[in-house]
Amino acid sequence: MKRQIQFAGLLATGVLALGSFTAPKAAAQDPILTPILVNTAAPIVVGAVEALVKPRQPNGTVKYEGYVMHANGVQVTVRSKNSETSLQTFPLTGEAATKMQKYIDQGGFKYGDKITIYYNSRFQAVKFRGKPSQNP
Repeated sequence: MKRQIQFAGLLATGVLALGSFTAPKAAAQDPILTPILVNTAAPIVVGAVEALVKPRQPNGTVKYEGYVMHANGVQVTVRSKNSETSLQTFPLTGEAATKMQKYIDQGGFKYGDKITIYYNSRFQAVKFRGKPSQNP
């Protein structure tokens, strides 16, 4: 039995060696003989994605429109109007926090209320516009 296992191992080694010696060499692909013609007369137009291109306001803030997910006196979490999967949380500056506190005293923003946030380069909400829903 031991002799059969040794013979099988020797046979397997021989088959592997024979296969490696008889395999063809690796060779590069043939170069393309016909040139590729590109029409340079027609421009390629790439559409701008609204979520990525945000117009700047005159005072250096950026406008973000969406629906309120959660709002309190410190921060506002908003879902984008253009994309249902895009969420953004904005911390409020002092001026915006006092305005938000006034809204909270009257009932506050509820889930799904429309809101427009104007934020600066540090993603802090400088001001916001929106109408909170009425309490039932």
